[in-house]
Amino acid sequence: MKIIQASQTHIDKLVPLFDGYRIFYKKQSNLEAAKLYLGERFQKNDSVIFLALDEKNNGLGFTQLYPSYSSVAMQRTYILNDLFVSPEARGQGVGEALMNKAKEFAVEKGSRGLTLETDHDNPAQKLYTRLGWKKDVAVNHFTWEV
Repeated sequence: MKIIQASQTHIDKLVPLFDGYRIFYKKQSNLEAAKLYLGERFQKNDSVIFLALDEKNNGLGFTQLYPSYSSVAMQRTYILNDLFVSPEARGQGVGEALMNKAKEFAVEKGSRGLTLETDHDNPAQKLYTRLGWKKDVAVNHFTWEV
């Protein structure tokens, strides 16, 4: 397995993974919209996507980071917004490899770190804890949606 920073040239490998990610979160499959959305991320250069590939260059999983900033720390930080491993590749260390690549990237860029949000019942929380992530119980998160 290898982890690469994806570009527009990898979009055909990413689209089914991204669609699978959305289906996991109970959204309707929409490959065309997924391709447009990912294409826009690459065009605007407003996210960083790491892609896990097997020895035949088949997509195994991905993670997508969005840059943000901490005014208090006066540093860049990244939101690890998406992490998905195809069902066939689960249990093979793909998620761990993707998360470790994201950590390496954050260090390389001199950022404050990474943050993520997940459902309270997401089984990946065990992976996060094992990799040294800490659950923030000191703050409340609020959302507002149109």
